Amino acid sequence: MVIGDIIVDEYIWGDVNRISPEAPVPVFEMTKERTGCGGAANVAQNIISLGGKAKLVGVIGKDRDGEKLIQMLNLMGVGTADICMDVQRPTSKKTRVIVLSDTADFSHLNVDNTDDLSLHQGHHLLRIDRESKQEITAMLRERLLSAVISHIAEVDAIIFSDYDKGVVSAELIKAVVMRAESYDIPIIVDPKRNNFWKYEGVTALTPNHKEAGEAVQEEITDVSHLITVGEKILDRLSLRSLLITREEEGMSLFHRDSDGTLQVEHLPPYSRKVTDVTGAGDTVAAVFTLALAAQIDCRSAAKLSSLAGGIVVGKMGCATATPEELHQAIETLPQT
Repeated sequence: MVIGDIIVDEYIWGDVNRISPEAPVPVFEMTKERTGCGGAANVAQNIISLGGKAKLVGVIGKDRDGEKLIQMLNLMGVGTADICMDVQRPTSKKTRVIVLSDTADFSHLNVDNTDDLSLHQGHHLLRIDRESKQEITAMLRERLLSAVISHIAEVDAIIFSDYDKGVVSAELIKAVVMRAESYDIPIIVDPKRNNFWKYEGVTALTPNHKEAGEAVQEEITDVSHLITVGEKILDRLSLRSLLITREEEGMSLFHRDSDGTLQVEHLPPYSRKVTDVTGAGDTVAAVFTLALAAQIDCRSAAKLSSLAGGIVVGKMGCATATPEELHQAIETLPQT
């Protein structure tokens, strides 16, 4: 079950060849556009891509973006029955304007007539966000919790995909954690700033190094400082494990042995090329959760997450890893 902020990701490709005569700004000539799943919806599609099943719990607006998103999710096989509609807010949407250049593989985007895109890689010119960050109403929060309660006995794991858009609240977190404990269901969180310290009692967090530093109000400057910050987070939230993503530096996994000894393992980056880091954190959270749900140890789960993250950063936009790609990546690992 994926609980959190559901986002529409829109991509607009085109060229800039001249400056506007009306103002000293570039004229963007659009050639292609594509709509995809972001936020909690991207976590869900990553789970589906790797053969898992996903129920999505969240909020959308009563608008065309929300309708299109539901259609896309239904086609993938994501459970959408527990997505609530709020007429007072728009469906969260991020529009990325991309200027075409160089070469890259766009085949995974599944857009019509992609021949003119398949030989190009873009650089981002602009991002436009359309969203509300207001907390959802108490009535909607109760509906989401009701959905969680009705399905909690059926799920193997829960993911909070929290983008600070107002869907996830302290009350919702506390209620979900309390109910999941009685079923011994792991809860994994991809956190943002607002609720970071409200996830006490969950199984694991998967923040990036910037989010981890901001949580303790410190800038992480080196590995020893990273370890100090990671230990603070691990202990303050009583986590079983903490996986901090570090972009080109890979990932760092924190957990304690049965005798309380802190264990830290730094995993190298597995990406051969970096085209776009958008949504890589969603993939990491999804794969880490799938692995833990399958009762894989946290060290192996972290390695699988790192491999999957390395796959998706080589693709443009919020992308997914397939079982075949993950198997191939595993086969290339040195034997240890």
